[in-house]
Amino acid sequence: MENLKKIKHALISVYHKNNLEPIVKKLNSLGITIYSTGGTYDFIKQLGIDAITVESLTSYPSILGGRVKTLHPKVFGGILARRDNIGDIEQLEKYQLPPIDLVIVDLYPFEETVASNSSEDEIIEKIDIGGISLIRAAAKNFKDVVIIPSVKQYSHLQKLLEENKGMTSLNERKAFAREAFLVSSHYDSCIYNYFNKGEEKTFVQHITSSKILRYGENPHQQGIFYGDLNQLFTQLNGKEISYNNLLDIDAAVNLISEFKEPTFAVIKHNNACGLACRKSLVEAWKDSLAGDPISAFGGVLVTNTPIDINTAEEVNKLFFEIIIAPSFEKNTLDILKIKKNRIILQYNFPRLPKQQFRSILNGVLEQEKDLKIEKLEEMKVVSNKQPDDLQKKDMLFANIIVKHTKSNAIVLAKNGQLIGSGTGQTSRVDALKQAIEKAKNFGFDLNGAVMASDAFFPFPDCVEIAHQAGIKAVIQPGGSINDQASIDYCNKHEIAMMVTGTRHFKH
Repeated sequence: MENLKKIKHALISVYHKNNLEPIVKKLNSLGITIYSTGGTYDFIKQLGIDAITVESLTSYPSILGGRVKTLHPKVFGGILARRDNIGDIEQLEKYQLPPIDLVIVDLYPFEETVASNSSEDEIIEKIDIGGISLIRAAAKNFKDVVIIPSVKQYSHLQKLLEENKGMTSLNERKAFAREAFLVSSHYDSCIYNYFNKGEEKTFVQHITSSKILRYGENPHQQGIFYGDLNQLFTQLNGKEISYNNLLDIDAAVNLISEFKEPTFAVIKHNNACGLACRKSLVEAWKDSLAGDPISAFGGVLVTNTPIDINTAEEVNKLFFEIIIAPSFEKNTLDILKIKKNRIILQYNFPRLPKQQFRSILNGVLEQEKDLKIEKLEEMKVVSNKQPDDLQKKDMLFANIIVKHTKSNAIVLAKNGQLIGSGTGQTSRVDALKQAIEKAKNFGFDLNGAVMASDAFFPFPDCVEIAHQAGIKAVIQPGGSINDQASIDYCNKHEIAMMVTGTRHFKH
């Protein structure tokens, strides 16, 4: 092993003490001198292991309510001294500084404190000064010092101590230093974002969890997911989740979160190809599947209601890749797990980020997520014909779906069921024609159906085509200079039109 060095002196100063005990015991068994602070020192002494307080090394007590403990030349001199530099070694001897070969430290839980909605004073006190300084100093001097910057590295350190009896190689020390700077940069990013709150237009995001995917959108592309899926889901069955799976899962959970009553949706290529709200989940499933049983093949299924036996038996008749639900009733998993590669996800419905990003050209686009969904009282009936209660309900229903459908988008709905959609078309007329064609192909009667559009109608052609197909009510954002032309057509042909005032483009 390259450039082996033996650990003789260690400094331990940690906030969290979990999993620390075996490390301390191993250091002690190897005859390594331990320096420590405050609560960590008490923890070590309770184990019956000798340690030296930092205060006795520096001749200064912990001051300012613990704000200053390790910030002293006798600590940092021992960490930063270059062992191959004669001048540094002479100064260590002159000032009686022990060369510190191992630093174990973690940082005050700033991110967790912010997330807990603590007061500003509490948050500020969780900005670590001594800890971050120790991490940077030890990492800078990786040629001589081992830095353990968080509990995540304990197991690796434990293994090295057991296998190599306190000896470490240059490559190992450099790897720990790399992790240390990752911890440091993430910590600083969290603090910056707390203070910034969007005032400075800078792009600072830091995610420490990642997962290498089988590939990206296509097999010849490398794919990586940055984030922690375990916060969102418990995977109960199936193969490894792919890049494209993740895109569909994202579309699925964002869509289903908009509905309160028992709802089932089928997602294909980020769009809903089937969706229905019903009193029972099995009926919601049957009617969502009926919306487009061809596209549903190999799709992603999502519901906001626990999966029961009856629903599981019906769902199992279809080949699909993924099913997502808040929970699964007894014995349902036995049915769904018949297909070993089928991905089964229990969704925790956590609070998702309110910002979204997309890489383009040589930069990044950032925007607020489209979290708005219009309530009935926010909408305006602009036609002479008033929509009845069922139409209003279907219009609200269709408006949610069209919001989550790729533009240009048209959604047709009837009795709480998606019966046709046109997605991702270059013309709104083409999107409407696609939706009508799909609905007819699957045997739906469009008489009495409603139409939702994600953006305004520049001409009255869409309402005319919809009327000819039997549609009796339309919901759209409004805002075109030609709105009146569409309204006039509706008035002439007894069609109800409601405008939301909000466009929901999704490119």
